[in-house]
Amino acid sequence: MPYTYDTQNIFAKILRGEIPNSTVMETEHTLAFNDITPQAPHHVLVIPKGAYVCYDHFALEASEAEIVDFTRTIGKLCAQLGVQPGEGGNGFRLITNAGEDAIQEVPHMHIHLVAGRGLGRILQPAG
Repeated sequence: MPYTYDTQNIFAKILRGEIPNSTVMETEHTLAFNDITPQAPHHVLVIPKGAYVCYDHFALEASEAEIVDFTRTIGKLCAQLGVQPGEGGNGFRLITNAGEDAIQEVPHMHIHLVAGRGLGRILQPAG
């Protein structure tokens, strides 16, 4: 089934400059900005500038340049925030939700980069 991208979602409006944001980093294909309801001292949303609904849509249809730029931007953000575990930081979590079961609230692919405190387990065992 083809993906249908909603051009009126909040991230599309941010990319068009209709809604302000607190930009942390911007590249040719990627925008990273602070979440308006942070769940940790560092909570940055990282979005591709292309019209992708969720991660699998991005992974299957984005150009190599978009994928490399997006991935490298996340690495640069981790370095800028000082959260790289191999470089003296205490680590970070990347979260992306896709679809109804994952409670994806904005139909534009995005990753939450969360760090700056202990985050606990992301999932608990079933049962």
